[in-house]
Amino acid sequence: MNLLRRSLTSLFVTAMVALLLPVASSSAAAKISPSSPCGATVASSPSHVVWIMLENEGYSVIGSPQAPYLNSMAKSCGLATNDDATSHPSLPNYIALTSGSAQGISDDAEPSSHPLNVPSIFSQLKSNWRAYAESMPSACDRVTSGTYAARHNPAVYYTNLPSCRHNDVALTKPLNLSAAFTMITPNICSDMHNCPVSSGDAWLKKFVPQILASPQYRTGSLALFITFDENTQSSTNQIPTIVVAPSVPRGLHVGTHFTHYSLLKTTETLLHLPYLGGARSASSMIQPFHL
Repeated sequence: MNLLRRSLTSLFVTAMVALLLPVASSSAAAKISPSSPCGATVASSPSHVVWIMLENEGYSVIGSPQAPYLNSMAKSCGLATNDDATSHPSLPNYIALTSGSAQGISDDAEPSSHPLNVPSIFSQLKSNWRAYAESMPSACDRVTSGTYAARHNPAVYYTNLPSCRHNDVALTKPLNLSAAFTMITPNICSDMHNCPVSSGDAWLKKFVPQILASPQYRTGSLALFITFDENTQSSTNQIPTIVVAPSVPRGLHVGTHFTHYSLLKTTETLLHLPYLGGARSASSMIQPFHL
Protein backbone atom coordinates (compact mmCIF):
# COMPACT_ATOMS: atom_id res chain seq x y z
CA MET A 1 0.00 0.00 0.00
CA ASN A 2 2.82 2.42 0.90
CA LEU A 3 4.50 1.66 -2.42
CA LEU A 4 1.24 2.39 -4.25
CA ARG A 5 0.86 5.72 -2.38
CA ARG A 6 4.41 6.75 -3.25
CA SER A 7 3.86 5.88 -6.91
CA LEU A 8 0.62 7.86 -7.03
CA THR A 9 2.25 10.81 -5.27
CA SER A 10 5.16 10.77 -7.73
CA LEU A 11 2.78 10.69 -10.70
CA PHE A 12 0.78 13.59 -9.22
CA VAL A 13 3.91 15.74 -8.68
CA THR A 14 5.18 15.02 -12.21
CA ALA A 15 1.81 15.98 -13.70
CA MET A 16 1.66 19.21 -11.70
CA VAL A 17 5.20 20.21 -12.77
CA ALA A 18 4.29 19.55 -16.40
CA LEU A 19 1.20 21.74 -16.04
CA LEU A 20 3.01 24.57 -14.27
CA LEU A 21 6.07 24.85 -16.52
CA PRO A 22 4.24 26.25 -19.59
CA VAL A 23 2.46 28.73 -17.34
CA ALA A 24 5.76 29.95 -15.91
CA SER A 25 7.24 30.20 -19.39
CA SER A 26 4.22 32.14 -20.67
CA SER A 27 4.40 34.46 -17.67
CA ALA A 28 8.06 35.25 -18.36
CA ALA A 29 7.34 35.86 -22.05
CA ALA A 30 4.45 38.13 -21.14
CA LYS A 31 6.85 40.43 -19.27
CA ILE A 32 8.89 41.07 -22.42
CA SER A 33 7.60 44.09 -24.32
CA PRO A 34 8.98 47.07 -26.27
CA SER A 35 8.40 49.23 -23.17
CA SER A 36 10.01 46.71 -20.79
CA PRO A 37 12.51 44.71 -22.88
CA CYS A 38 15.09 43.67 -20.28
CA GLY A 39 15.27 42.03 -16.88
CA ALA A 40 12.41 39.68 -17.70
CA THR A 41 13.97 36.22 -17.77
CA VAL A 42 16.87 34.23 -16.39
CA ALA A 43 20.13 34.06 -18.36
CA SER A 44 19.92 32.26 -21.67
CA SER A 45 21.99 31.85 -24.82
CA PRO A 46 20.52 33.81 -27.74
CA SER A 47 20.60 32.16 -31.16
CA HIS A 48 19.90 35.39 -33.07
CA VAL A 49 22.08 38.49 -32.90
CA VAL A 50 21.25 41.93 -34.30
CA TRP A 51 23.64 44.88 -34.58
CA ILE A 52 22.50 48.44 -35.21
CA MET A 53 25.42 50.59 -36.33
CA LEU A 54 25.31 54.34 -35.69
CA GLU A 55 27.95 56.90 -36.65
CA ASN A 56 30.50 59.33 -35.26
CA GLU A 57 29.20 60.06 -31.79
CA GLY A 58 31.27 59.64 -28.65
CA TYR A 59 30.22 58.50 -25.22
CA SER A 60 28.86 62.00 -24.54
CA VAL A 61 25.67 61.00 -26.36
CA ILE A 62 24.80 59.20 -23.12
CA GLY A 63 22.83 61.78 -21.15
CA SER A 64 22.27 63.99 -24.19
CA PRO A 65 18.81 65.60 -24.32
CA GLN A 66 18.91 65.09 -28.09
CA ALA A 67 18.81 61.32 -27.65
CA PRO A 68 15.94 60.54 -25.25
CA TYR A 69 15.12 57.18 -26.82
CA LEU A 70 18.73 55.96 -26.94
CA ASN A 71 19.14 56.94 -23.32
CA SER A 72 15.91 55.26 -22.32
CA MET A 73 17.28 52.01 -23.77
CA ALA A 74 20.54 52.50 -21.87
CA LYS A 75 18.54 52.92 -18.64
CA SER A 76 16.19 50.02 -19.37
CA CYS A 77 18.86 47.52 -20.40
CA GLY A 78 22.68 47.29 -20.37
CA LEU A 79 25.35 49.88 -21.15
CA ALA A 80 29.07 49.33 -21.80
CA THR A 81 30.76 52.34 -20.21
CA ASN A 82 34.33 51.57 -21.31
CA ASP A 83 34.08 50.54 -24.96
CA ASP A 84 36.48 51.77 -27.66
CA ALA A 85 36.30 51.73 -31.44
CA THR A 86 39.43 50.47 -33.19
CA SER A 87 40.44 53.39 -35.44
CA HIS A 88 39.41 56.27 -37.70
CA PRO A 89 37.75 56.76 -40.20
CA SER A 90 34.60 54.64 -40.59
CA LEU A 91 35.56 51.80 -42.93
CA PRO A 92 38.41 50.23 -40.93
CA ASN A 93 36.01 49.92 -37.98
CA TYR A 94 33.35 48.12 -40.02
CA ILE A 95 35.90 45.72 -41.48
CA ALA A 96 37.44 45.08 -38.04
CA LEU A 97 34.00 44.46 -36.58
CA THR A 98 33.17 41.83 -39.18
CA SER A 99 36.54 40.17 -39.93
CA GLY A 100 38.63 40.64 -36.79
CA SER A 101 41.11 42.96 -38.53
CA ALA A 102 41.09 46.25 -40.44
CA GLN A 103 42.83 44.28 -43.22
CA GLY A 104 45.31 47.11 -43.75
CA ILE A 105 42.58 49.63 -44.62
CA SER A 106 43.00 53.19 -43.33
CA ASP A 107 40.57 55.13 -45.52
CA ASP A 108 36.93 55.20 -46.59
CA ALA A 109 37.44 54.14 -50.22
CA GLU A 110 34.83 52.23 -52.18
CA PRO A 111 34.71 48.41 -52.42
CA SER A 112 36.41 48.59 -55.82
CA SER A 113 39.53 49.85 -54.02
CA HIS A 114 39.41 47.23 -51.27
CA PRO A 115 38.21 43.85 -52.55
CA LEU A 116 38.57 41.46 -49.62
CA ASN A 117 38.83 37.72 -50.06
CA VAL A 118 39.16 36.98 -46.33
CA PRO A 119 37.01 35.22 -43.75
CA SER A 120 34.30 37.32 -42.12
CA ILE A 121 31.33 36.68 -39.91
CA PHE A 122 29.27 36.65 -43.12
CA SER A 123 31.34 33.88 -44.72
CA GLN A 124 31.37 31.96 -41.44
CA LEU A 125 27.58 31.88 -41.49
CA LYS A 126 27.37 30.95 -45.19
CA SER A 127 23.85 32.14 -46.06
CA ASN A 128 22.51 32.43 -42.50
CA TRP A 129 22.96 36.20 -42.24
CA ARG A 130 21.25 39.36 -43.41
CA ALA A 131 22.39 42.95 -43.81
CA TYR A 132 19.88 45.77 -44.05
CA ALA A 133 21.23 49.03 -45.50
CA GLU A 134 18.85 51.98 -45.50
CA SER A 135 18.46 53.84 -48.83
CA MET A 136 20.61 51.33 -50.75
CA PRO A 137 19.44 51.52 -54.41
CA SER A 138 19.92 47.82 -55.22
CA ALA A 139 20.91 44.65 -53.39
CA CYS A 140 24.61 44.32 -52.47
CA ASP A 141 25.27 47.74 -54.01
CA ARG A 142 29.01 48.48 -54.11
CA VAL A 143 28.70 52.14 -55.11
CA THR A 144 27.92 55.03 -52.74
CA SER A 145 24.99 57.17 -53.87
CA GLY A 146 22.58 59.63 -52.28
CA THR A 147 22.32 58.93 -48.56
CA TYR A 148 23.60 55.36 -48.96
CA ALA A 149 27.26 54.90 -47.98
CA ALA A 150 28.90 51.68 -49.14
CA ARG A 151 31.60 52.20 -46.48
CA HIS A 152 28.94 51.59 -43.82
CA ASN A 153 27.85 48.30 -45.41
CA PRO A 154 30.85 45.98 -44.92
CA ALA A 155 29.38 42.91 -46.61
CA VAL A 156 29.84 44.54 -50.03
CA TYR A 157 33.64 44.63 -49.53
CA TYR A 158 33.97 40.85 -49.26
CA THR A 159 34.32 39.10 -52.60
CA ASN A 160 33.70 35.59 -51.22
CA LEU A 161 30.00 35.96 -50.41
CA PRO A 162 27.95 34.26 -53.15
CA SER A 163 24.75 35.07 -51.26
CA CYS A 164 25.45 38.83 -51.08
CA ARG A 165 22.78 39.86 -53.58
CA HIS A 166 20.23 37.76 -51.73
CA ASN A 167 21.23 38.64 -48.17
CA ASP A 168 22.46 42.25 -48.36
CA VAL A 169 19.31 44.22 -49.07
CA ALA A 170 17.68 47.61 -48.65
CA LEU A 171 16.05 48.29 -45.30
CA THR A 172 12.31 47.75 -45.52
CA LYS A 173 9.49 46.87 -43.17
CA PRO A 174 8.62 44.42 -41.78
CA LEU A 175 12.06 43.33 -40.61
CA ASN A 176 12.93 39.69 -41.17
CA LEU A 177 15.08 38.65 -38.20
CA SER A 178 15.08 34.91 -38.83
CA ALA A 179 18.79 34.80 -39.76
CA ALA A 180 21.35 33.98 -37.08
CA PHE A 181 23.01 37.37 -37.60
CA THR A 182 21.45 40.61 -38.83
CA MET A 183 23.38 43.85 -39.32
CA ILE A 184 21.36 47.06 -39.72
CA THR A 185 22.97 50.24 -41.04
CA PRO A 186 20.83 53.39 -41.28
CA ASN A 187 21.58 55.91 -44.03
CA ILE A 188 23.98 58.81 -43.41
CA CYS A 189 21.21 60.98 -41.97
CA SER A 190 19.51 58.37 -39.80
CA ASP A 191 22.85 57.17 -38.36
CA MET A 192 23.70 60.65 -36.94
CA HIS A 193 26.59 61.15 -39.39
CA ASN A 194 25.19 64.01 -41.50
CA CYS A 195 22.14 64.93 -39.45
CA PRO A 196 21.58 65.88 -35.80
CA VAL A 197 21.66 63.30 -33.04
CA SER A 198 17.92 63.84 -32.68
CA SER A 199 17.37 62.50 -36.22
CA GLY A 200 19.14 59.27 -35.40
CA ASP A 201 17.27 59.01 -32.11
CA ALA A 202 13.95 59.34 -33.94
CA TRP A 203 15.06 56.58 -36.31
CA LEU A 204 15.87 54.30 -33.36
CA LYS A 205 12.48 55.01 -31.82
CA LYS A 206 10.89 53.84 -35.07
CA PHE A 207 12.89 50.67 -35.68
CA VAL A 208 13.98 49.28 -32.31
CA PRO A 209 10.40 48.54 -31.14
CA GLN A 210 9.97 46.40 -34.26
CA ILE A 211 12.93 44.30 -33.17
CA LEU A 212 11.64 44.06 -29.60
CA ALA A 213 8.21 42.97 -30.84
CA SER A 214 9.65 40.24 -33.08
CA PRO A 215 8.95 36.57 -32.34
CA GLN A 216 12.69 36.03 -31.87
CA TYR A 217 12.97 38.67 -29.16
CA ARG A 218 9.74 37.79 -27.40
CA THR A 219 10.83 34.16 -27.06
CA GLY A 220 14.17 35.22 -25.58
CA SER A 221 16.31 34.02 -28.49
CA LEU A 222 17.54 37.41 -29.78
CA ALA A 223 20.19 39.81 -28.46
CA LEU A 224 20.40 43.36 -29.82
CA PHE A 225 23.52 45.53 -29.73
CA ILE A 226 23.27 49.26 -30.52
CA THR A 227 26.71 50.76 -31.06
CA PHE A 228 28.76 53.32 -33.01
CA ASP A 229 31.50 52.81 -35.57
CA GLU A 230 33.73 55.51 -34.02
CA ASN A 231 33.45 58.66 -31.97
CA THR A 232 34.05 62.26 -33.00
CA GLN A 233 37.73 61.83 -33.88
CA SER A 234 39.04 62.00 -30.31
CA SER A 235 42.16 60.02 -29.45
CA THR A 236 40.35 57.81 -26.94
CA ASN A 237 37.69 56.76 -29.49
CA GLN A 238 35.28 55.81 -26.69
CA ILE A 239 31.80 54.86 -27.81
CA PRO A 240 28.67 53.69 -26.01
CA THR A 241 27.31 50.21 -26.68
CA ILE A 242 23.85 49.31 -25.47
CA VAL A 243 23.09 45.62 -24.91
CA VAL A 244 19.46 44.57 -25.13
CA ALA A 245 18.18 41.09 -24.31
CA PRO A 246 15.50 39.75 -21.97
CA SER A 247 18.19 38.33 -19.67
CA VAL A 248 20.08 41.64 -19.30
CA PRO A 249 19.31 43.24 -15.91
CA ARG A 250 17.63 46.64 -16.14
CA GLY A 251 19.99 49.57 -15.81
CA LEU A 252 23.15 47.44 -15.82
CA HIS A 253 26.39 49.42 -16.35
CA VAL A 254 29.53 47.41 -17.18
CA GLY A 255 32.94 49.05 -16.89
CA THR A 256 34.99 46.21 -18.40
CA HIS A 257 37.18 47.41 -21.24
CA PHE A 258 35.66 46.32 -24.55
CA THR A 259 36.51 46.99 -28.19
CA HIS A 260 34.86 46.24 -31.52
CA TYR A 261 36.59 42.88 -31.32
CA SER A 262 34.64 42.20 -28.13
CA LEU A 263 31.38 42.59 -30.02
CA LEU A 264 32.63 40.24 -32.73
CA LYS A 265 33.78 37.68 -30.14
CA THR A 266 30.49 37.88 -28.28
CA THR A 267 28.51 37.35 -31.47
CA GLU A 268 30.70 34.48 -32.64
CA THR A 269 30.40 32.80 -29.24
CA LEU A 270 26.61 33.08 -29.20
CA LEU A 271 26.41 31.70 -32.74
CA HIS A 272 28.97 28.92 -32.06
CA LEU A 273 31.56 30.21 -34.54
CA PRO A 274 35.36 30.18 -34.29
CA TYR A 275 36.99 33.50 -33.43
CA LEU A 276 38.43 35.72 -36.15
CA GLY A 277 41.58 37.80 -35.66
CA GLY A 278 41.37 40.26 -32.78
CA ALA A 279 38.28 38.55 -31.39
CA ARG A 280 40.49 35.77 -30.04
CA SER A 281 42.06 37.94 -27.34
CA ALA A 282 39.18 40.38 -26.76
CA SER A 283 37.00 40.53 -23.66
CA SER A 284 33.61 38.90 -24.07
CA MET A 285 30.35 40.65 -23.22
CA ILE A 286 28.45 37.46 -22.50
CA GLN A 287 29.02 36.99 -18.77
CA PRO A 288 29.09 40.71 -17.80
CA PHE A 289 25.73 41.29 -19.53
CA HIS A 290 24.12 37.98 -18.48
CA LEU A 291 23.65 36.75 -22.05
